Amino acid sequence: MRRQGLGLAAVWVLVVVVAAGLLSGCSLLPFGPRSAEDDGTAAPGPGEGEVRLVLYFGDSQAMYLEPEERVVRAGEGESYAELVIRELIAGPREAGHSRTIPEGTKLLSLDIVDGIAYVDFSREFQTNHPGGSAGELFTIMSVVNSLTEDPSITAVQFLVEGRRIETIAGHIDTTGPIERDESLIRGGE
Repeated sequence: MRRQGLGLAAVWVLVVVVAAGLLSGCSLLPFGPRSAEDDGTAAPGPGEGEVRLVLYFGDSQAMYLEPEERVVRAGEGESYAELVIRELIAGPREAGHSRTIPEGTKLLSLDIVDGIAYVDFSREFQTNHPGGSAGELFTIMSVVNSLTEDPSITAVQFLVEGRRIETIAGHIDTTGPIERDESLIRGGE
């Protein structure tokens, strides 16, 4: 589901749609991917002030990331990206999915600059992480793949307490922005 070739035209369409929604009184418009297979028979979309998210959590065997769709209500001034992180921190709702963000983690800030989401977590993101290379990879790619469902986000830079970190649990380099990787998604490329 990589969004290639959307370019500037798609950004302008998104700006126009958001502006129209705001002028009509909507606090947020539903974002989120639509697959080519969507034939209109899926469950109804979100209502006013609600947002459709696709989040990625670990599977029960720690082999793949599993998509979990949910419709959530946005808090006042809460961005799409902040909703994604809030819901990842809350954890999975579906049976067989496992948490990817350590318990006690808080989102301190989130800024998007030139397509890169700078996500600043509290120290619990590292101190409460269970460790292991697979666990660390799932944490990173859960955040990256969930955020990059928004085509305006191309990569994620991880921060803890306002600083870039070398690694979360000692296995994967997080000093630079990390791009989407669908190879971990069940059924992905």
